[in-house]
Amino acid sequence: MRCPGKGRKERCTPLRKETTTALQAWLRERNGQEGDPVFPNARSHALSPDGIEYILAKYVADARQRCPSLEKKRVTPHVLRHTAAMELLQNGVDRSVIALWLGHESMETTQIYLHADLELKEKALAKTAPLGVKIRRYRPGDKLLAFLKSL
Repeated sequence: MRCPGKGRKERCTPLRKETTTALQAWLRERNGQEGDPVFPNARSHALSPDGIEYILAKYVADARQRCPSLEKKRVTPHVLRHTAAMELLQNGVDRSVIALWLGHESMETTQIYLHADLELKEKALAKTAPLGVKIRRYRPGDKLLAFLKSL
């Protein structure tokens, strides 16, 4: 799929077959013509970033009714983008491919995702452990937690 992205750059994103099938059915259902926005707003124009955020917020509010764990989580289009990048990273996709997928001009931008991945860091640490030593996650005591909360 090709679409305009940030900075008016054209983005090219591969789609899974299931996604392509769903999009084709959607376009048939609404009699979409070439050049029409895939997801139009109420006035048949392309959804704006604000429109996308509005729709996402509406569905997140609905999902929170059924899934209380979402209550304290921040869900935005950017968080979904970051989550997709982290899923790719955790499933072994090379950073350079993720950078291309996200449209990053620099690998340093994609490097941010590596810094955020605690699980990836723990796996790397496990590879450096001396033989016969079990790696355990640090668990702070109640006094330290109380002190940190008081800050």
